[in-house]
Amino acid sequence: MRTGNEPATARSALRLRLGLAAFGFVCLAAGTAAFALAGRAGWAVACGVVLLVTVADLVMIVRHIRQGPHYQPGRDVPPYEPADDSRPRP
Repeated sequence: MRTGNEPATARSALRLRLGLAAFGFVCLAAGTAAFALAGRAGWAVACGVVLLVTVADLVMIVRHIRQGPHYQPGRDVPPYEPADDSRPRP
């Protein structure tokens, strides 16, 4: 049942995002190095730019994890407000 406040109570899988961003960081760092050693400057720059975006994403994810329950509520906090059964149904 939808309560209408889902955007305000939405949760993000921060640890999953952290793992995926770390995997992307490793792949992009290896790609940047490989393209640079192969003499493909354009591809190395492209990988380097995406690598910088990934680093910024990692920083934001770690920041949100460290901010605690405000951004990542625990399992005891429901993802929605309980339904109000006193309202008449249409």
